[in-house]
Amino acid sequence: MFMIKRFTIVRIRKIPTQDVNQELQWLGNAMGLFNLRDKESSCFRVFITLVKRAKNNQPISSDGIAEKLDLSRSTVLHHLNRLVDAGIVSREKGGYALRETNLSQVIKDIRQDLESTFSELQKIADEIDQKLGY
Repeated sequence: MFMIKRFTIVRIRKIPTQDVNQELQWLGNAMGLFNLRDKESSCFRVFITLVKRAKNNQPISSDGIAEKLDLSRSTVLHHLNRLVDAGIVSREKGGYALRETNLSQVIKDIRQDLESTFSELQKIADEIDQKLGY
């Protein structure tokens, strides 16, 4: 099965804060998860819902998230699909869950995914260079 993951990393200066919500907002922004068009911060709210449930490894359905956050199911699915594509969320039997039980491990996993992707890119670039006579 061919799996597509879309990685976006945005270098944003971190402003010191003790507010965990601002820290989570910064982390999501640095990972390219949230955009300015999301006026209701619905993606952030979906993300927070999954982060809170991760500690107890509790998947939640898209309907459950929609009801909890008073959002339409289509809005929730749109954001869940973006989070799945980014490799942060996985589909589970009971719905959706953060990829790991804590954010630190999610970042470690994504780092491994990126390193694997760059290794594959390097291999292909080397093969192309060889075919071109470099």
